[in-house]
Amino acid sequence: MANHQPNISLILPAYNEARTICSTLTQVTSYFRGRGLTHQIIVSADGDDGTRELAGAFGRENGSVEVIGEPVRRGKGRGIRDAVRIATGEIVGFADADNKVPIEEFERVEPWLKGNEDYDIVIGSRGLKESRIERKQRWYRTYGSKAFYYFMHAVVGMPGIEDTQCGFKFFRGQVAKDLFSRQRIDGYMFDVEVLALAQRLGYRMKEVPIRWRDDGDTRLQLVAGNIRNVLDIFKIRRACSRVERVESRARARAMSS
Repeated sequence: MANHQPNISLILPAYNEARTICSTLTQVTSYFRGRGLTHQIIVSADGDDGTRELAGAFGRENGSVEVIGEPVRRGKGRGIRDAVRIATGEIVGFADADNKVPIEEFERVEPWLKGNEDYDIVIGSRGLKESRIERKQRWYRTYGSKAFYYFMHAVVGMPGIEDTQCGFKFFRGQVAKDLFSRQRIDGYMFDVEVLALAQRLGYRMKEVPIRWRDDGDTRLQLVAGNIRNVLDIFKIRRACSRVERVESRARARAMSS
């Protein structure tokens, strides 16, 4: 890898994605090279199906790929947090390893993080008018997502954000470092935690429409997983309350000095 700072660090969180990881890496690296973007790809792969080994072999052959992870499942939030720690790009982002959002959708994100737009975070959204859902979720997941949306907003509050869970999010490099150094949720609710912290800390966010297709993943644990998600949402509310108190005291000290 070149010594200079890459244009982008892209994190691909993966759990037992041996079937798709090489295809995704091929598409991602071809896209960045085709656009002349210097890049660092970090595969954060938990599981025991050979995903890490396949990604490592791809990296040795093609370069620009680093691999981390463990045989046990530690959680998507933990995997991305560990990857952000070693990311070096001007822009740091993550996308699903099963390619739910085509990497070409980065072109909708990039302009808002460059030039004079002054956004700190840009997130892909399935909930905007211009979004394209090419393959819908199963009906029970669709209704579950709507129920979660209302519950999450009632507990945490997330004004102005339609879709917190789309796995296509990008940050200015130092913003990613700050937010993920504060982030603690290891599971799927890490998205909510990061965005809620960002709002409390005053970072500017932009939601953009993307193309998205469901992969029909049946590995998600609907009952046990949702119980953990509910508990994590309440943890996030407590964490955000602490951040609000700290920020309020800091503003008070600044005004009195």
